[in-house]
Amino acid sequence: MPKHTVTIVEHQATWSAEFECIAADLREVLGNAALQIDHIGSTAVPGLAAKDIIDVQVTVASLEDALSEKLLAAGFTVHTDLIRQDHLPPGFEANEQDWAKLFFMQRAGSRRCNIHVRQAGRPNRRYPLLVRDFLIAEPCFAQAYGELKKRLAASLAEPEAYPDVKDPASDLIYQAAERWAVATRWQESLPRAPNAA
Repeated sequence: MPKHTVTIVEHQATWSAEFECIAADLREVLGNAALQIDHIGSTAVPGLAAKDIIDVQVTVASLEDALSEKLLAAGFTVHTDLIRQDHLPPGFEANEQDWAKLFFMQRAGSRRCNIHVRQAGRPNRRYPLLVRDFLIAEPCFAQAYGELKKRLAASLAEPEAYPDVKDPASDLIYQAAERWAVATRWQESLPRAPNAA
């Protein structure tokens, strides 16, 4: 069995359009259950090196079994290691509901993506939006973060440990992003009401 590797590539101009195609598919499958669909993660930040996997956040009113059933029926897949929780950043209470999510990947034969389904009003929904907007506004942070990811991918003896090392670095960025949010009066993009047209 080949050893898993982490590959970081330079930012691709096509990532934004690829996200739009994935988002359109998800809107068709989920309908009004998808309150908001956002491009998150490193592929959403211009100029930032990343794994060539589009990260998508779907905001929902609640994490219902019906959502999983719809996505599975449409051919979206669940990772072999069932992911039901985001990591807990320092300074937050270990409230499982605040960090719960549904996690899916692309349909067979489709563009690689990670689909994070998170509940409106929870801190794990806000975290990636704030970090994304901060990195877009502060390209020096984005450049340093990209360099860290490249070095991690090239030097880790165990590639499976990549997220275990990257998550604390993301948390450092998040702490800087929180200060930036206060200074700039950043506002989280709020999802529409569940029954809004």
